[in-house]
Formats: sequence, structure tokens, C-alpha cells
Amino acid sequence: MWPARPGEAVGHLRAFVLVMLGSALMALSAKVNLPLPYVPMTLQTLVVLTIGASYGWRLGSATMIAYLAEGAMGLPVFAGPVGGIAPLVGPTAGYLYGFVAAAFITGWLAERGWDRNVVLLFAAMAVGHVVIFIAGFGWLAYGIGLGGTKAWMVGVAPFIAASVIKNALGAALVPAARRIVERRG
Repeated sequence: MWPARPGEAVGHLRAFVLVMLGSALMALSAKVNLPLPYVPMTLQTLVVLTIGASYGWRLGSATMIAYLAEGAMGLPVFAGPVGGIAPLVGPTAGYLYGFVAAAFITGWLAERGWDRNVVLLFAAMAVGHVVIFIAGFGWLAYGIGLGGTKAWMVGVAPFIAASVIKNALGAALVPAARRIVERRG
């Protein structure tokens, strides 16, 4: 019912600010990239999983949806100086859509206590990375038509070591991010 009660309005404003902050962090993380033949290596997965674990599944996945919507509207938020529909149907599309699922799953696990222990948080983020890899691999192999072997070689294998490092960094960052966000269950 509108108008919202004062407490609800503050909650909605807080959520809006967190989504905008998260999508801005996603855009910045996309600009830190190492160009590779099909899919650039960026800091996006670190930010996706940190947002999921810090924000929880609802706000985390909403942030990823907002990020994709911003890109679809033409804002240059994706890796490279691009926005628009092309990245959402090109080689990186599977990864981009996988961000939503990864934030959802990592946030869901975090809300069940996986963010209270560094080892469990590392595992939750590893699950999130696997989800992103599955989505990206599937799109490269079948959506783009690279086939399984080539999709593995260009879309998964080059990113495994970096993902382990990003998981460790994320597991260290989330407690600080949690204090900033003060997520409510």
C-alpha cells in the first residue's frame, strides 16, 4: 500500500542504494580485464560472489539482474567499452546470465550460515563459480557452437586457477562487506 510506512521506505531506499552500488562495482570489475580470445578474464566473478554472500539471495540476484538490464539498455557496463544486446547474445552471454544464478546460490548458502566460516564460504563461492562455468561453458559449446572441447579450453580451463584465488579473496572480503551491509535475515 502506498505511501509506504517510514520503516518500509527506509528499507526500500537501502535496497535501492545497495543494488546501485553493487551494479556500479560490477561495472568497475568488468573494466579490470585481461583480454583472451573468446572470454576476457575480469574481476566480475569475485564481485558477483561477494555481493551474493554479503547481500543474500534476494538482493544479490536482484543486483545482477539490474546490472544486466543496465547493460541491455546500452550502458557500457560489460567488459570492454560495450553495452547493449550484443554481449547478452555473444560469447560471454552464458557467464553473464550465470551471474544471476551464482549470486542467488551463493546468497542462499550464506543465509544458511556458510558465510560464518571461511572454509564454508570458500566452498559456497566455489559452488557459485561452478554455476558460472556451467552456464558459460554450455553457451559456448551449444549456443555459440564451439563444441565441448574448445568451449572447455577457451571458456573454463584458463579461469580455474584465478577462480581459486578469487574465492580466497572473497572469503576474506565478505566479513568486512557484511559489516558494511548489515544484512538482515
